[in-house]
Amino acid sequence: MRIRVINGPNLNMLGLREPSIYGTDTLQDLEDRLRRVAEELGVDVDFVQSNSEGAIVDAIQACRVTRDALVINPGGYTHTSVAIHDAIRAAEVPAVEVHVSNIHARESFRSQSITGAACVAVISGLGLYGYGLALQAAAKLVRAEQGEQAAVSQEG
Repeated sequence: MRIRVINGPNLNMLGLREPSIYGTDTLQDLEDRLRRVAEELGVDVDFVQSNSEGAIVDAIQACRVTRDALVINPGGYTHTSVAIHDAIRAAEVPAVEVHVSNIHARESFRSQSITGAACVAVISGLGLYGYGLALQAAAKLVRAEQGEQAAVSQEG
């Protein structure tokens, strides 16, 4: 099973940017932690971070044929990007959106997730721990989907 984790704008600044909100762990710390979680789950994981909306769309679209699921933190694009929303839907793989902070407890403009509407689930406000939960959820969704497909193929 192959899952891609995509981080959007400013997430490369984890550990430096507003540590009172985002903590002191870096993006590399997060990726190292997720590699360990993926190993425990028996999942192959890769990572993409970009501050560019187009690069994020490209990384999502590539999932359609190369990945079984997607974990995404679109950063500020969460609240503005119809393009990322559409790419998630077009990828046709289970997608779980994750946010370090609780987007509903911050500025009012952050409470709406355009991209989350294209995802199976949204995890928000659990810090970097939420990424591990998102990875677990994505793996479980794929396994459930594969189990259903196996059951159907055995019946047919």
